[in-house]
Amino acid sequence: MRILHFADLHLGIETYGRIDPITGLSSRLSDFLAALDQLIDYALNNDVDLVLFCGDAYKSRDPSQTYQREFARRIRQLSTSNIPVFLLVGNHDLPHAIGRATAVEIFDTLAIENVTVANQPQTFRLETRKGPLQITALPWVTRSKLLSREETKNLSPDQINERIQQTLTDWLSAQADSLDPGLPAILAGHLMHSGATPGSEKTMLMGRDYVLLQGTIANPAFDYVALGHMHNQQRVDHPAPVVYPGSLQTIDFGDEDQEKGFYLVELDEAAARGKRVRSCQFHQVKARRFLTIKVDANTDDPTGAVLHALARKDFEEAIVRLQIKVSAIKEGLVQENEIRKALKEAYFIAAINKEVEREHRSRLGAHSAEGITPLEALKLYLESRKTPKERARILLEYGERLIQEGRNSV
Repeated sequence: MRILHFADLHLGIETYGRIDPITGLSSRLSDFLAALDQLIDYALNNDVDLVLFCGDAYKSRDPSQTYQREFARRIRQLSTSNIPVFLLVGNHDLPHAIGRATAVEIFDTLAIENVTVANQPQTFRLETRKGPLQITALPWVTRSKLLSREETKNLSPDQINERIQQTLTDWLSAQADSLDPGLPAILAGHLMHSGATPGSEKTMLMGRDYVLLQGTIANPAFDYVALGHMHNQQRVDHPAPVVYPGSLQTIDFGDEDQEKGFYLVELDEAAARGKRVRSCQFHQVKARRFLTIKVDANTDDPTGAVLHALARKDFEEAIVRLQIKVSAIKEGLVQENEIRKALKEAYFIAAINKEVEREHRSRLGAHSAEGITPLEALKLYLESRKTPKERARILLEYGERLIQEGRNSV
């Protein structure tokens, strides 16, 4: 049984993109759809039995009709090819108010064949070409869904989170106990566990997160734990794989140098519980590159130093952030127009930042400028510059002569 697991698509992110004057759409939409298309093509051409999406289809809770249309087109490619699709609701898919639809609920409303939407905690039994599969779904849950106002009115935010965590822990334990041990079982969750490392999603979080213990979700009743919510790829085998595939496309500079893609999990449906995972492999997609270039331009020709450094970098079609280190005296010699011309092959110039080094001025310690003689001031200056003793002695002698000559001439 071959299961493709991905998450955190976030259609609708438009930062670092350009607006097409004809369509009015951001060029970044093409980036995100191109990554999704690579995944769809893999599923169609590699005998995948289930596509499992673990939340956050869109950036916004109210995605535009265009984003919904493009996502639906690709889900339809899978469903019409007899590949079941399981869509879990993430925090970015939830509506702003109770009673409003989630961003992916339309698939359930229209009863699209081969598409299952999990918008509340529940255990599902799905039929695949290789036989039945159990999926315990834990979508992102809000406080209002789990706790009444009476239960939370006197609690702090941390106490509310603790109550949510305990409620979900108890629910997961009960679901795990009720699973059929003779069938493969997966936990699909959009959540943060205690061992997870946040990535670019730190700037996108909506409110305070609850956190489940890693040991709670890594229940041995589950053959595989498929997660979403963390944007950087991470995996723990404890004892079954506990996996965040990460976001499918790079989102910001928090994703720099990270591989983007999805996981393919192979389960032996005939094996006993705890021995069903035959392989669990990450498959990389081609994603937009983010690149930070740092240049020390403390030279007589700071612009030339930057241009020389850029000539040695491959930034074609990358989103570039340039950081220039330069002294305050040379700052005015940095010609940004010339630098932007040199970066013309970049996909997008996110920033050209100058880290200006200000000249360090020595302090006189306990002395004030008015309270010391010129010769004492010279001595303090030479000490602050760590001038060699012999040279300092000669300079002080010359200084004393000059000072005396100045006095005699008055």
